[in-house]
Amino acid sequence: MLLCILTAFLTACGGKPQQEQISTPWGGVIGEQTDTTDFDLDDIERSGELIAVTLSGPDTYYDYHGRTLGTHAMLCQRWADHLGVRLRIELCRDTAEMLARLDGGEADVVAFPLEGGDTLLPGWVVDSTKTQLLTSLREWYRPTMLADVRSEEQRLLKGGGVKRRVYAPMLNRKGGVISRYDHLFQQYSRNIGWDWRLMAAQCYQESTFDPMAQSWAGARGLMQIMPSTADHLGLARNDMNDPEKNIAAAARYLKELDQHFSDIGDRRERQDFILAAYNGGYFHIRDAMALAGRDGKNPKRWDDVGPYVLHLAEPQYYRDPLVKHGYMRGSETYGYVKSIRQRWQQYRGVKGGAPGGAPQKSRNAKHRQRFD
Repeated sequence: MLLCILTAFLTACGGKPQQEQISTPWGGVIGEQTDTTDFDLDDIERSGELIAVTLSGPDTYYDYHGRTLGTHAMLCQRWADHLGVRLRIELCRDTAEMLARLDGGEADVVAFPLEGGDTLLPGWVVDSTKTQLLTSLREWYRPTMLADVRSEEQRLLKGGGVKRRVYAPMLNRKGGVISRYDHLFQQYSRNIGWDWRLMAAQCYQESTFDPMAQSWAGARGLMQIMPSTADHLGLARNDMNDPEKNIAAAARYLKELDQHFSDIGDRRERQDFILAAYNGGYFHIRDAMALAGRDGKNPKRWDDVGPYVLHLAEPQYYRDPLVKHGYMRGSETYGYVKSIRQRWQQYRGVKGGAPGGAPQKSRNAKHRQRFD
């Protein structure tokens, strides 16, 4: 099957690509032709799906709180949006697998900057017999798009954050009240056998006790539950900002994660793994555990596994054959666990709030205003 690397020369010509034979890094030859059944743009539009293959990495593809990020994945999503079809991204282990899947008709485009591309096109590879698809990509793509997508991603990561009102970490320290939701933490933490103050510390990390908090990725409520997770937990989307229902759903999710980490016998250690998975995803944490075990560390001890969560942002680790789920922004997850633990230590001196969890009166007028 003829594979065509999209180059500036072909774009400038605007006509048929030259058919001279050129050796490629993966051992094929551009210019070869074999019999194939085309699945061109009109077929893709009828199916409603564009299939792209790529590798995991910060510049290519990664999942961040349920949102697809990575320059090339985001750019490919823009192209799919332009075509009016959904995008399905499938990860491969290496370049050879990507090209083999393209050659076998299992993908429409390799959304990865392969050697041979240049500044005018993103270095992607498509089957050149799909002339409609090639033409669409050439006409749509502009050199400024890569920079635009990178800027958008940085805005999301640095400036998006969580939209929330920032409340005090303790409503009434002297009165032993952490928040107006203490009674809910006390009630639902019993279902998972947690110290209610640990759940309160996690909530402050997620939303600073703002039930209307919402992240750019779509997470909502006190415990910042994603819409897809809400569906999984049976939390109606129009109830995601309801304090009790949000906390109850989060407790169900924490219990589910507890069961996933049942092989970690030490309950104190298991809680750190649960918190990490709540933030960064269960499968990434399992990848870090596998790496720790390989290197002679204790895969069931957070202090041994935490550094590998950080390492999953480095190519030599996220491309390791042991790693099944690729790149992750490990520094955020590592810091998440650390911050919650530190705040929990501050909360541990609190014996309990006012009856029913209602905030006690305070001489601090700001506190009263915040919870009117």
